[in-house]
Amino acid sequence: MQLVICDDDLNDLAKLQQLLHKYSSLNPGIQFDIAAFSDPALLAAQIQKDNPADIYILDIIMSNLTGIDLGNEIRKNNSKSIIIYATSSDSFALDAYDVHAVRYLVKPIGESKFFEALDYALSQLGTKKEAVYLVKTKDGLQSAPCCEIEYVEISSRKLAVHLANGQKITSIYIRKSFEEETKELAIQKNFIYVHKSFLINLNYVRKLNQYNVTMNSGTNIPISKKSSLDVKKEYLLFISDQYN
Repeated sequence: MQLVICDDDLNDLAKLQQLLHKYSSLNPGIQFDIAAFSDPALLAAQIQKDNPADIYILDIIMSNLTGIDLGNEIRKNNSKSIIIYATSSDSFALDAYDVHAVRYLVKPIGESKFFEALDYALSQLGTKKEAVYLVKTKDGLQSAPCCEIEYVEISSRKLAVHLANGQKITSIYIRKSFEEETKELAIQKNFIYVHKSFLINLNYVRKLNQYNVTMNSGTNIPISKKSSLDVKKEYLLFISDQYN
């Protein structure tokens, strides 16, 4: 995957490179071949003579040439490359729209917004990326492949994401509700809430009865009284789908 970044501020350029390397480490299936430019004129010359990159991440306010100038140069003979702008001003949003930029990020750029922009860029390119659940931990964002999550629980305002290999990822204190923090998992048909404090992955259920569910790891998770009938129904539907 060819990716080009251009920013005439060397500190911002280094920050973008760090974010890209972290994104790659969180998504092992995605590898970027990164070319970094601090001089927009050099990048413009490359655009004119070389094959286009898959993704361009460009500052806008630069000396000699702006990011909008570069975007126009990219679009002269190429409509497929993805353009993401990362700039210190929100004054050029309409110009960015004219070159069909997919995201307009205002500095300082947060990790989550940057990662979302890359997720979207890859989806536009048709690159298949394994779905991951990002957990905010004291050491930064950690990714958990959704297919490897056995269950998630909340305790003392912290999420504990339990993986099928026995690993546990613990979040920092959360401000939102458990349902809000885990909604992106809950929309997947194999995840269901069995209790106000537990979201389980049906793929890892070993046994289920009226009062609890036993996971493949041997963990017994309580089923709330009000959820019991719905959990049983959803589990039977899930099992039925597996054999159709």
